[in-house]
Amino acid sequence: MTWDDAYRGQPPWEIGHPQRVFMELEAAGRIQGSVLDVGCGTGENALYLAERGHEVWGIDLSSVAIERAMMKSHARRLPVVFLAATALEPEAVGRTFDSLIDSGCFHTLTDEDRLRYAASMATLAVPGASLHIACFSEAEPPGWGPRRVTQAELRSTFASGWDVVEITAARFETLHGPAGIHAWLATFARRSEPEKA
Repeated sequence: MTWDDAYRGQPPWEIGHPQRVFMELEAAGRIQGSVLDVGCGTGENALYLAERGHEVWGIDLSSVAIERAMMKSHARRLPVVFLAATALEPEAVGRTFDSLIDSGCFHTLTDEDRLRYAASMATLAVPGASLHIACFSEAEPPGWGPRRVTQAELRSTFASGWDVVEITAARFETLHGPAGIHAWLATFARRSEPEKA
């Protein structure tokens, strides 16, 4: 099944409202300035942040998801830029951001693509930018859904170009029940480029 196929139905991660972890980050002032929503789906997180005054772009592999996000943006009169693009090719976006959020994109990647993803995010981030990732953790029992991610995997993926701010236990909301899924909320800060001699 493709991502477009998933979005033609009702994927379990499309909960009809923003993920609470990103609402809490914004309320705490930890999402600053311009924002890129990586793997934005139908745009609930992006639109929530736009409502709060952020300049927001959203990217997703699924053109079906992007079409739905654009319809929501038009209906709510919120000026979010939505693009059908992969997180692994930053040139498709062509600009940088103060904050980046990822609600369920990272945990879909292969081992080989994780390092490409970290490098791509670094290209899309201004020095000092924050990257906030919500992903399934190994505390969630095996079964349905994406691969589980360990703290060690998060730290090793972002060892180059990023500093770990914190990795905390969180809940990833889905349609499978009110308790949510065991997750990590990982925050990284983009290192400043070294001064050239």
